[in-house]
Amino acid sequence: MIANAVFSVGHSTHSLSDFLGLLINSGITAIADVRSSPWSRFNPQYNRPDLKKSLRSVGIDYRFYGKQLGGRPSNPSLFHGSTADYEAMALTEEFAEGLDMVLAGATKHRLALMCSEHDPLDCHRCLLVSRALAGRGAKISHILSNGAVISHQQIEEQLLAMSGRETDDFFVPRAERLTAAYRDRSLKVAYTERDSELLNQDDEIDVRYG
Repeated sequence: MIANAVFSVGHSTHSLSDFLGLLINSGITAIADVRSSPWSRFNPQYNRPDLKKSLRSVGIDYRFYGKQLGGRPSNPSLFHGSTADYEAMALTEEFAEGLDMVLAGATKHRLALMCSEHDPLDCHRCLLVSRALAGRGAKISHILSNGAVISHQQIEEQLLAMSGRETDDFFVPRAERLTAAYRDRSLKVAYTERDSELLNQDDEIDVRYG
């Protein structure tokens, strides 16, 4: 079962009305929350119960998939050193089940993955979940903070440029360069075990790692 389209969006520090406006303007009818911890100390409008109520007040369905698709693994084997290993996470049965649920939901709704970070390239919703969905044939688009919508292919071009791998190389195929770019970026922005020490000290951890 392949979804026609899946979107992604970050709530960042938007006011609730601005965030709902982003969703409504993009025609979103369902949110798949992929935050591991669906709360925010400084932005309580995005705490799971409050957000669910607010979304449904404007006709947007809400589902929590943080257990299956969150960016903070609880299994120690899913870390590379002290950093969450997206490539290992993508191979788990639980992750595959989460993708199945998203794809099934996207056949009934105009669905958006939601996490905290405003920039897709700083967030596992793009580097991990959207990448895997695209690999299954889903058409992925990302809703930016200014309301613009860009394709996952455009995001991947940005990722290649960011890593210095955008130039064609006869000896290194694009797919190989892209895999390396994903790995490099993921190691820079993924959740680390050190971050768990900061959870009770700085709410910015909510924004960076979902």
